[in-house]
Amino acid sequence: MPVPDPVAFTIFNIDIMWYAIVICGGIILATFLCCRRAPSHDLSPDQILNFVLICVPAGIIGARLYYVLFHLDWYAGDFFRIINIRGGGLAIHGGLIAGLGTAALLCWLWKVRPLNLLDLAAPSIALAQSIGRWGNYFNSEAHGGPTDLPWAITVDGQSVHPTFLYESIWCFLLFLFLLWMDSRHRSFEGQIILLYGMLYSLERFFVEALRTDSLMIGPFRQAQVISLAIFLVCAIAYIVLSRRHRGTQS
Repeated sequence: MPVPDPVAFTIFNIDIMWYAIVICGGIILATFLCCRRAPSHDLSPDQILNFVLICVPAGIIGARLYYVLFHLDWYAGDFFRIINIRGGGLAIHGGLIAGLGTAALLCWLWKVRPLNLLDLAAPSIALAQSIGRWGNYFNSEAHGGPTDLPWAITVDGQSVHPTFLYESIWCFLLFLFLLWMDSRHRSFEGQIILLYGMLYSLERFFVEALRTDSLMIGPFRQAQVISLAIFLVCAIAYIVLSRRHRGTQS
């Protein structure tokens, strides 16, 4: 795969980056899907748009702050460098924490069942991630180490693992699986979002081991530590809610 140009086009001497186009495209498509599926979760498209208008900015801010916190030596004291996301630097775990946390708070304020909303959102989140990961390709970032595999990408003259592609494919398959589960086999509220948490974390734990730009917590890769923690929490919650559901059915 060739080295891409990160600039899509230029308007009035302002470069429009592929990174922004890809991420915005993923958000728009995910929002459209949520709005179409909202009635199946006893929600309206207007309610979904209200959540999106607040949660998406919160998620982007959270993703940026999370990334900056692990690179304070580079960003400290430079506010404009901190807010400049045109060159990349968004951490998905920070975005998920901020976005989902904001959604939970809004559910409490607006009297919406949080697990029901998150079950609706989970397939769309996976779809947005699948699309958004291609922003890493256009920025030649978030790649893996050297490889001679035929699908390698070239970064700085070296063939490396396209870890963005691995995650993009996994998230798209996860999107299809969650969509199928939600429409055909959803047994209890929280089932879909917990499946998302477990299955995305599983993939991220192993793909992260291939990356060369991991954020670190001491000697450990931050994303692997967070992924393991999320997997365990979601697995425990899944077992508890599943047993509770079976208890109400007996």
